[in-house]
Amino acid sequence: MTAKAVAIAQQKGGAGKTTIAIQLGVTWARQGQRVALLDIDPQGSLAAWYDLRRKAVEDGRLVAHEVQGWKLATEIDRLKSNFDVLIIDTPPHAETDARVAIRAASLILVPVQPSPMDLWATTPTLTLAKREKSSSLLVLNRLPSRGRLVDVIRSRIAEEQLPLAKTALGNRSAFAASMMEGKGVVETQPKGTAAVEIRALAEEVGAVIGLAARRAAE
Repeated sequence: MTAKAVAIAQQKGGAGKTTIAIQLGVTWARQGQRVALLDIDPQGSLAAWYDLRRKAVEDGRLVAHEVQGWKLATEIDRLKSNFDVLIIDTPPHAETDARVAIRAASLILVPVQPSPMDLWATTPTLTLAKREKSSSLLVLNRLPSRGRLVDVIRSRIAEEQLPLAKTALGNRSAFAASMMEGKGVVETQPKGTAAVEIRALAEEVGAVIGLAARRAAE
């Protein structure tokens, strides 16, 4: 078994990397995949969420680990050998750990909020992914329900011919609320709009990385 690895990376902090990592991980686990989440961000938000989850949910299909530094490459190899999919939550700067994660990943998922600062911040990540010969995919995140800026950002992405996911995630409080319980939206509000969006993103990303379908665990 060799896991499909997805690194979630973005130079700008606060873009929603950890939220997307967790929500995708829970979604795939509920669909029957064996999922490993790897937190290499010193802030440790993903690891803190997993501490909550272990108290709230019995889930043998999803595990999370926290590691940085010289042990990282070895831990990535170990997890890829034992799971169907590995999701790596990277730090917001192009440090050595982020480069190791990008090199090991089948796909670099780059969250972009509808702001020029977020769009500009994608350049170093996309450049690094290209240098490491890793595929990348931008995903629009925390989109407001209305506003001209979203159309402007989409237009700029198209003009620069950047790879953009068809699925976008709205600015929905359900994502954060589910994480406060150590869960994902597919567990707390399975019929809600947020759950529909994250399932669509999981399906799209899964198709890109060639993640085989499994029997749903739900």
